[in-house]
Amino acid sequence: MSSPSPVQIREANAHLAALHRRVTDLEQRLEDAEKTVREQAESLIRKDEQLRATTQEITEAKDKEIFFLHEKLCQSEESIHKLNQTIKEKDSLIGQLQHRCQLLDNICKSRPLLDSMLAQMAEAERMGPASDLGKPTINSSLMDGESNCSPSRLSNHKDFSLSEDDSDDQELDGVVFGTTV
Repeated sequence: MSSPSPVQIREANAHLAALHRRVTDLEQRLEDAEKTVREQAESLIRKDEQLRATTQEITEAKDKEIFFLHEKLCQSEESIHKLNQTIKEKDSLIGQLQHRCQLLDNICKSRPLLDSMLAQMAEAERMGPASDLGKPTINSSLMDGESNCSPSRLSNHKDFSLSEDDSDDQELDGVVFGTTV
């Protein structure tokens, strides 16, 4: 074998130098690429940590809000329970008051009859004691066939009052009775 010529050696050296530059360039690019990948990985790790921290903050805020809303819901339910209890008590009171009102209405409806009966009793007292029954006193209204119990007689005593003074009765008309029945 023959030894290479100086031109071939120069060409081989130039080729090796070019190859060496290419390898050095590729190594530099590889190093730059690794650095970029490392930086991106570190950036991703930082972003991941930030996202985890943000997620943790959001989760804690959500949990606090859920706790606050749960407490508010419990308070609202307690208020609703109290209001329902109050409504039941008020309904019971309304029922009692309606019953009392009905009783007072019945009393007021019966008042003319009671006034008439009291008028009849007053008239009987004016007639005198029972020992005078033997004496011949005749009431002209009885002679006409009218009895003291007739409806026409009851209507003649509308103005009779239970009180001694009519002004007392007028004052009582505006008063709301608070008696317990």
